[in-house]
Parts: sequence; C-alpha cells; structure tokens
Amino acid sequence: MNVGAVTSLFRYPVKSMGGETLKTVSLGSKGIPGDRAWAVRDEERGGIRGAKRFPELMSCAAKYLKEPAPTGSSPAQITLPNGQSVMTSDDEVAALLSNVVNSAVSFWPLMPEDALDHYKRGAPLEEDMMTELRRVFAREEDEPLPDISVFPPELVEYESLPGTYFDALPLLILTEQSLKSLSAAKPDSTFDVRRFRPNILMAATSNDPFPELAWVGKTIDIGSAQLKVELACPRCVMTTHGFADLPKDPKIMRTLVKEADGCLGVYANVVKGGTVAVGDQMTMSG
Repeated sequence: MNVGAVTSLFRYPVKSMGGETLKTVSLGSKGIPGDRAWAVRDEERGGIRGAKRFPELMSCAAKYLKEPAPTGSSPAQITLPNGQSVMTSDDEVAALLSNVVNSAVSFWPLMPEDALDHYKRGAPLEEDMMTELRRVFAREEDEPLPDISVFPPELVEYESLPGTYFDALPLLILTEQSLKSLSAAKPDSTFDVRRFRPNILMAATSNDPFPELAWVGKTIDIGSAQLKVELACPRCVMTTHGFADLPKDPKIMRTLVKEADGCLGVYANVVKGGTVAVGDQMTMSG
C-alpha cells in the first residue's frame, strides 16, 4: 500500500544543532551516515547533553564539507550564532561552545558502544524527578507526562543508546499533514519543520490529521531501504525554544498535547539498508 512520498531529507551532524538538507541518503543500520555524530558533554553536571539542557545549541548549525564516512564521526563545520565558523576537529571548539551555552562543556565524537561511562546520564537539573520530567517535556501540572516506558530501557541509565547520540532510535519520520494539522489548530504559532528535526519528511496519501501515527508497528519500504516504525515520538521542551527567526513559544507544546497527546512523528529502525531519495514513494506492509 502506497502511503506517501519523500519531500525532504535532513541530517544533523551535531546533536541539537541545525543541520543540512539532502537529496539522497544511503541508510545503514544506524540511519543516515554522519547524523548526530558529534555532541557536547556537560562538564558541570555530567552527561552528553542537547538542547533540553543547552537551548543555545539550536542557534548553531553544522554541515559536512564532504560526504562523511559510513560510520564514526567525520569532520564537520559548525557555524556559531555570531557567524563564526569552526571545524569539529579544531582545538578551540569546546571553548567556543562553552561561551555559546554559558557553561563548561567538552566536545566529543561518537565513542564505542562499550564506553558506558561516556553515555551515562548526568545529574538532573531538578532534584524532584516529576519536576525534572515536566521541565524536559515542557508539560504543565494539569497535562499528562508521556509514557516513557515506550523508550528502549537502556535510556533510563544512558543519555542515548551506547554507541549513538540519538535521543531514541536512528530515524525520525514526520509528515507534512501533521504540521498542517497543528498550524490549523493554532494559526498564531509557527509549526516550522526546523522545530521538530525529522530525518525524513513525507507527503502522506492519507487524509488523517497525523497519518504517521498509524504506521507504528508497520514495516515500510522507501527506495531500496526497509524500515520498521517502532514508536510515536513524545515531544520535549526543544520544540518550544526560540532560534534563528523562530520565536520562543510555549503554545507549541500546549497545542501538541491537546491535538496529538504530545507526540509528533515516529521513530524507526533500519531493517535493510539502502538508498532513499527525495521523491521516492513509501509503501507499507504489516
């Protein structure tokens, strides 16, 4: 069954920074080569961190000057909010990023899966765990928290699955219809795709307001690749941050909670690697 077509492809060389658009990608077992291949580590509270901790990272952007290697962390260029460019391999990158986020951070490539201490969660910002979860997921007192049991169990102890810097799984898929549904529900907010950081943006054939949510548990074929859609993506405070020309907007999360139970897009694993290009059709099976 044809369920849509690819309209955009995105890669984010550094966790939580702006990324780059692509015309074609060669998916491997860990998604798009070079995606989330670098990250900052919080030297005050510990742990690999993203914009949930340091929202200023979203005002930075990163890109590869040449196609990255299939695995590992190839050099990328970072553009800081002041327009200065620095390479991920430069000695001063950690100091420059520490100035951007106004906190001491170090800067890291991907480490091996068995470097478990590297991936362990750092200390939370709030002592009370419920308060911390409401901060992370930008939920108000009268709004339900997402069911975090849907995430891989390793994420209780580790910031990401060891060997990766993904929040959960290698690929995030989003449909244009979902963004349009949210915009229709709250026209004075800007539901720009940059807030939601998908890898694959689709134009779905379904008229459902959030078509991709029906794909959970299904196997999908795109180009020569095959994916397994594993779970809906519970959204966090990052979607509300202001960066570039987008304003800070807590109403983004109020709308997400009201219209879609706080979820937007779906996470997927790669079942069979292959090439995916803009314009490719997506077909789905059980």
